[in-house]
Amino acid sequence: MSYPTSAIAVKSKKKEHKTGQIILNILILVFVLVCTLPFINVIAISLSSKSAILRGDVSFWPVEFSTRAYEVIINDPSMFHSLGYTVKITVIYTLLAMVMTILYAFPMTMKRLKGRKFFMFFIVFTMYFSGGTIPIYLNVKELGMINTQWSLIFPGLISTFNIIILKNFFEGLPYELNEAAYIDGANDFQILLKIYLPLSFSSIATLSLFYAVGKWNSFSDALYYINSRDLQPLQLKLYNLIKGGQAVEVSVQEGSSNDLASSISASIESATIIFATVPILVVYPFVQRYFVAGVTLGAVKG
Repeated sequence: MSYPTSAIAVKSKKKEHKTGQIILNILILVFVLVCTLPFINVIAISLSSKSAILRGDVSFWPVEFSTRAYEVIINDPSMFHSLGYTVKITVIYTLLAMVMTILYAFPMTMKRLKGRKFFMFFIVFTMYFSGGTIPIYLNVKELGMINTQWSLIFPGLISTFNIIILKNFFEGLPYELNEAAYIDGANDFQILLKIYLPLSFSSIATLSLFYAVGKWNSFSDALYYINSRDLQPLQLKLYNLIKGGQAVEVSVQEGSSNDLASSISASIESATIIFATVPILVVYPFVQRYFVAGVTLGAVKG
């Protein structure tokens, strides 16, 4: 007599699970669309004709297909100069930032280090309190880094959040490995290079991606410290382009310019956004398999 009842209960639970799975899939689909549709719209605008942009016909598919915006970018040597310069800055910044992060996070895991709680408090304190933009600018100026590539590298070279992630990852490794190597005569640098770093590749790859994406997308530091056009990174060039396009739109509204110039600027803005986004998207798949593992393993212990 109880078998039919339990069978009905099992079917009911399966039905509820299936319904919940469908709802979850719908929510994920909505989230994906919210994230991807603006990017698709930018691609569509970059590949549409000037007249279609003027009419407002472009949504998520190119109208009156045109590659004029990309031809303008390809024929502009300054774009490729800014691209190469941005790649250079990003690589140097990421390498130096990871070295600084590793050299700070590793000692914080050593139980024999006296005062490590104070040093950890010292770095965490900066998450909540900062000197502000003006003191940082004055420091950069006094150090003679204004209008140099180093003004885009040294300020903000280290991230407190990334130090905490890497420290927690190191602490998740068996401390017995450290003690065994120390007994065998290995010094701290040998322990770091031969034990900790090989076991922390996923976390290091993830944090390197964090640093690289953050530097690639930043433009405010270049806006403050860079005056020379030759030292402008790609994102600052894109910022100036969009700012110029907004000025054109204002002129159009006031009747001092034509709609054609506005439509050209809109397509070039969109094409430049794609031009600036594709390089970092190309890099992401190579570190994707380390991404989830690196973040979760570094966040388990805290």
